[in-house]
Amino acid sequence: MDAPKEIFLKDYTKPDYYFETVDLSFALGEEKTIVSSKIKVLPRVKGSSAALVLDGHDLKLLSVKVQGKLLKEGDYQLDSRHLTLPSLPAEESFVLEIDTEIYPHKNTSLDGLYKSSGNFCTQCEAEGFRKITFYQDRPDIMAKYTCRVEADKTLYPVLLSNGNLISQGDTEGGRHYALWEDPFKKPCYLFALVAGQLASRDDTFTTRSGRQVSLKIWTPAEDLPKTAHAMYSLKAAMKWDEDVFGLEYDLDLFNIVAVPDFNMGAMENKSLNIFNSKLVLASPETATDADYAAILGVIGHEYFHNWTGNRVTCRDWFQLSLKEGLTVFRDQEFSSDMGSRTVKRIADVSKLRIYQFPQDAGPMAHPVRPHSYIKMDNFYTVTVYEKGAEVVRMYKTLLGSQGFRKGMDLYFQRHDEQAVTCEDFYAAMRDANNADFANFLQWYSQAGTPVVKVASSYNAEARTFSLKFSQEIPPTPGQPTKEPTFIPVVVGLLDSSGKDITLSSVSHDGTQQAISSTSTILRVTKKEEEFVFSDISEKPVPSLFRGFSAPVRVETDLSNDDLFFLLAHDSDEFNRWEAGQVLARKLMLNLVSDFQQNKPLALNPKFVQGLGSVLSDSSLDKEFIAKAITLPGEGEIMDMMAVADPDAVHAVRKFIRKQLASELKTQLLKIVENNRSTEAYVFDHPNMARRALKNTALAYLASLEEPELVELALSEYKTATNLTDQFAALAALAQNPGKTRDDVLADFYNKWQGDYLVVNKWFLLQSTSDIPRNVENVKKLLDHPAFDLRNPNKVYSLIGGFCGSPVNFHAKDGSGYKFLGDIVVQLDKLNPQVASRMVSAFSRWKRYDETRQALAKAQLEMIMSANGLSENVFEIASKSLAA
Repeated sequence: MDAPKEIFLKDYTKPDYYFETVDLSFALGEEKTIVSSKIKVLPRVKGSSAALVLDGHDLKLLSVKVQGKLLKEGDYQLDSRHLTLPSLPAEESFVLEIDTEIYPHKNTSLDGLYKSSGNFCTQCEAEGFRKITFYQDRPDIMAKYTCRVEADKTLYPVLLSNGNLISQGDTEGGRHYALWEDPFKKPCYLFALVAGQLASRDDTFTTRSGRQVSLKIWTPAEDLPKTAHAMYSLKAAMKWDEDVFGLEYDLDLFNIVAVPDFNMGAMENKSLNIFNSKLVLASPETATDADYAAILGVIGHEYFHNWTGNRVTCRDWFQLSLKEGLTVFRDQEFSSDMGSRTVKRIADVSKLRIYQFPQDAGPMAHPVRPHSYIKMDNFYTVTVYEKGAEVVRMYKTLLGSQGFRKGMDLYFQRHDEQAVTCEDFYAAMRDANNADFANFLQWYSQAGTPVVKVASSYNAEARTFSLKFSQEIPPTPGQPTKEPTFIPVVVGLLDSSGKDITLSSVSHDGTQQAISSTSTILRVTKKEEEFVFSDISEKPVPSLFRGFSAPVRVETDLSNDDLFFLLAHDSDEFNRWEAGQVLARKLMLNLVSDFQQNKPLALNPKFVQGLGSVLSDSSLDKEFIAKAITLPGEGEIMDMMAVADPDAVHAVRKFIRKQLASELKTQLLKIVENNRSTEAYVFDHPNMARRALKNTALAYLASLEEPELVELALSEYKTATNLTDQFAALAALAQNPGKTRDDVLADFYNKWQGDYLVVNKWFLLQSTSDIPRNVENVKKLLDHPAFDLRNPNKVYSLIGGFCGSPVNFHAKDGSGYKFLGDIVVQLDKLNPQVASRMVSAFSRWKRYDETRQALAKAQLEMIMSANGLSENVFEIASKSLAA
C-alpha cells in the first residue's frame, strides 16, 4: 500500500467555500440507501475560481447538479476519496445537489450510516459523514440542516434526526417519512439519524427560564425498565449545568438512543445523543455501582457537550481537546458534586497514571493538541481527554471557581456558534480575569509528563522554610528538547501535631507575598525556582500538589516517616491517599528488586500498621478507605522501572496482598460483617461506599484460599441481592484456579446468559485473570456462542481485557503477543478503529527485556506486512516500530 498521508496542524487553511444550509433526504432500504443532499454554497472570497473538493468514501455517485444543471462526467473528477468540482459559478452563492447510493447493511466499521441489531444509526465523528454523502467533512464548515428520512413503516416505525420534528406522514408502498429541522448551525460530525423498532421512556424538564423540554430515551421495548437511572442522570445534569455554569438547554426536545454496536462510549449529536447500550441500561440486578457511576458521568458528559462542543466547536480536529478536555473536566466536576469529591479525584488521577502517563512516555506520545495525525480516530486518547481535563482544571485552580466561571461566560459570549481554537479558550480565561498565565500555553504544544523535583530545608534561626523546585520534561518522538511550563503547586505545611500551619507570607524572586490561609498556590514557571515561607516556628512536613494540582510526576525528599505522618494527618484527603500510594510504590519497587535477586520477601510492619490504622479510622469515608488500602496496579509499578518485569511485579503484588490479608484478617472480616445489607439497592454515595469497602475486604480475604474464607465468598455470592455484590464475590472467588472457580463461573453464565451486557462482564473477568497460561482459555472463549468479533464491547471485554493482564499478555513465550497479532489482522478487516485500539497494547514493547522485545517486534512486523492494512492500524503499528 502507499504510505498513508500525514496531516499537520501547521498546514491548516480556511476553506474556500462555506455551506449555509444543508437539506438531506434518506430513502432507507434493506439492500441500499439513497442519500440526496441540497447545499447552499458560499464562496469565502467573492468571485473565487478555486475548485471545491468534497470528501467521500465507499460511496456510489448517482448525480451532481450545480444551480439545477446536471453535470456530465467530464465536469468533475472522482477518485476513491474525493469528488472535485473544478469550475463553479462566480456568484455570491449557488446550490449544489448530490445523489449517492450507500450500503449500510455491509458497513462493519460502525462509522457513517450502519445497521445495529436491525436498526439504522449513524456515527459521524470524526470523519464518518464522508461515508454518507460527498461533503467538506471538516468541523469549521457549520451549516443549518434539515433531514427527511423515509423508510418501511413496519420495519422502522421510529424515524429520528437532529433538532425539532417538523412533519411526518405515510407515503406509498407501506413507507412513511419524518422531516427534522435543526435551527442551530453545526458541523457535519454532529449529524445523526436513527430508524428502527424502538420504544421510549418519556419525561420532561423545565429550564430555569420556563422552557419545557421533552426528554426521551429510546431502546428496544424490553430494555425500557433499565433506563430509569439514565433519565435521572440526564435531569441531574441539566439542572447542574444551569446551577454551576448558567447554561440552559436550547431546544424543546432531547433524545437519547441506546445501541448495542458502537465504537465509542457515546456521541453528543445535537439533540439526538447516540449511546453505547452499556452507558444507558442499568438495573440493580444487571449493573454494578461502577456502571451506575459511569452512566451518570457519561450522560452528563454528552449533555454538557451541547454548549462545550456543539454551540462552540473546534476549528479543526487538532483542537479536539478544546471540546473533550473541557467537557471531561465538566463531567468530573458534576460527578464530584453528586458523590464524593475526594474519591472521584482519586479515581481520575489513578486513570491518568495507569493510562496517560505511559502514553506520554511511549511512541504515541503527543501534546494535548497534536501536531499531526494520519487517522484522526487514533487521537481520541487519554492525553486529549484526561490530560486535557487536567489542563482545564489548572485554570480553575489558578482563578478559583468564580474566576473560572467568568472565563467560561466570556468564552460563550465571544464564540457562540463558532468553530474556534485552544488559544481562544486561553484568551477568554486570561481576559475575563486580567490574569498573567506566563508560559501556560506550553501545556497544549508539548508532549510528555513533567518531572518535578522538590527539595525542602528549614532554618530554625530565621524561622523560614524553603521549597526548591526543578522541572524537566523528558524527550518524546519529534520533540527532543522542551521548554519549562507553568505548574501550579497547591501547598500546605503541617506542624508536629499534624495540624495545618496558618501561612503568613512567602517570598519568591525577591518579592514577598502576604498570605493568611493554611494553603497557597505556588506558580512554578521556570526550570528551577525557590519559595521561602516566613514565620514558621518549627520544622514542618510539607503537603505538596494538594488535590493533584498539576498532571506531573513528583519526586520529593520526604522520608518514609514524613509519608506515614501525612497518611495519618494530612487535611487534604487526596494527599493522605497519595502518601499511602508513594509508600506502596517504594515498597513494591524494593521488593521487586529483592525478588529479582532471589532474596526472601518481607513486608515492612510499619506499612501494615499504617494501612491498619486507615482501616479502623471511622471518621474516614468508606470508599476512601477502600481506595487507600488498594495497592498501585502492576502497570504503574512497571512504568517506574528501567526494564519492566511483569513476572516480578506480579509476584510481588500478589505477595503483599496475601500478607496484608493475613495480618489484617480480623479487621477485614469485621468490615465484611459490618457492611452487609439486605435492603433494596440504592445508588447513593453512602451505600456505594459501604459496598466498595466490603467488597475490597472480601477480595483480600479470598486471596488467602483458606476454606472458611472461600465459603464466606461463596455465601456472599449466593446471598447477594444486587450485581455489585454478586460480581465482587465472583471476582474474589475467580482469583484462584480450581473447581470452585469453574463452578461459580458456570453458574453465573447460566443465570445471566440472556443479558449481553452482563455476559460481557463475565468475559472480562476471565480475560483479565492472572491464572497461568490464561491465553488458552481466552482462545476457547473466542468460539463461545455469546462472543462476536463484530461487536466492539465484546472485543474490549475479551481481547482488551486480556491485554490488561500484564503477566499473561507479556508471557515470556510470546503466546500473548501472537494471540493479539493474529486477532488484530482479523479485526482490521472488520473494524479498523477497534483494531487500532487493540494494537496499541504493543506500543511500549521496548520497555521489556530483549526476549520479549524480539517476540513483540515480530508481531508488529507481521501486522505491518498484512495486505490491505487500514490507516488506523498502520499509524499505531508503524509509530510503535519506529520508537
